[in-house]
Order: sequence, then C-alpha cells, then structure tokens
Amino acid sequence: MDIEWLVELRAEVLRADLARLGAFDEHRVRERMRAAFRPQNTQVIVVDGADAGSISLREEQDARWIEHFCLAPSAQNRGIGSAVLEQVLPTKDPRSFKLNVLQGSPARRLYERFGFAACEQDEVDGV
Repeated sequence: MDIEWLVELRAEVLRADLARLGAFDEHRVRERMRAAFRPQNTQVIVVDGADAGSISLREEQDARWIEHFCLAPSAQNRGIGSAVLEQVLPTKDPRSFKLNVLQGSPARRLYERFGFAACEQDEVDGV
C-alpha cells in the first residue's frame, strides 16, 4: 500500500474544507496521515480498476472508528461512499461506530443518511 498516495489524496480531499475553517497546513495535513496510518486497518477503495480512495477501521474496547475515509474527487457524488458504508457498517459486533468529520463538510450528509449524529464538536471536527 502506497502511503504517499494516501497522504496526497487526503491532502487533496481535505484542502477546501480545512481552508474554509482556517486550518489548512500543507505539512500538518500530511504528517497527521503518516502518523495515524496503520496499514493493517486500511483498505484501498478501487473504482473502475483504479485506486480511488481509502477507509480505515480502528477498534477500541467500546467503539469502532471509521478513519481516513477519503474518495478522490472523481469518485465523489457517485454513490461510492454509500456503497462502502453499506459494506462496512453491517456487523454483529455490539460496539458502535464513531468518526470525526470536519465542520460543514458535505460528507456529513452521507454519514447522517447512515444514522450518524453529532455527539461532540470543536471548531474543526464534529463526532
């Protein structure tokens, strides 16, 4: 798995929202991905035979976290995010799923359609 491709994809996908929030930093957005990356938790999303995104699932004792769920702009608004969540969310595991999403991000609509609700938030993220 090419971490640098994922780092660049994350920077590209988050750029507009982070800039809108006054929080985009070219170096920080990439370093956060490198620091948090766990290849064993990450799956590459392939669309039409090409790598188009990623999703990571991190398990904790009381919750499962969806992290680094990024789709290339060319793969957005095509139902791909919904298809990925439809595969990830059904489980017999009683722990809830959690995630962070940037304030005002269009991705919030996707998560809300799948029953996610804000639990807490700060000036950048909502959970």
